[in-house]
Amino acid sequence: MSIKPLIILPDPLLRQVSRPVEQVDERLKKFAADMLDTMYDAPGIGLAAIQVGEPLRLLVIDLAKEKEPKAPQVFINPEIVSKSEEKSVYEEGCLSIPDYYAEVERPAVVRVKYRDLEGQQHEVEASGLLATCLQHEIDHLDGVLFIDHISRLKRDIVVRKFKKLAKDKPQSGALA
Repeated sequence: MSIKPLIILPDPLLRQVSRPVEQVDERLKKFAADMLDTMYDAPGIGLAAIQVGEPLRLLVIDLAKEKEPKAPQVFINPEIVSKSEEKSVYEEGCLSIPDYYAEVERPAVVRVKYRDLEGQQHEVEASGLLATCLQHEIDHLDGVLFIDHISRLKRDIVVRKFKKLAKDKPQSGALA
């Protein structure tokens, strides 16, 4: 088990577009397991590789409720192939933007193709929280944050707050 440090706004890495996973091997499987450990530790329900500093098109999700058995899902090179016209609104948060939540409108249903940890191709039609979570995490792979879906005014306030927090945070190795 290895907990990875989370990348936090305003780190420019969060705006980087992730590259496709070329090969599903033991190293990638271990990294996916580490991502799940990191997500559970945070705690969260989804995590994209870029959020732990790896610009790979890989994400993990677990929507199991508290006291339910874990139900981890790994999506390699996920791609939204269709979206419904119908919309839904969920209050979203993000491990890379701690303690900030906002209502975001997204397509209610999406069809996503992806590979699993065995390299097998799959396609899933997702609705509800899974659809929202997949769209949120796939956005990360494209350098998009959930705050990009809210008003410019609210987004600017959040970005300014996190820039100030980053500036005020003591640098590692600095004398306290």
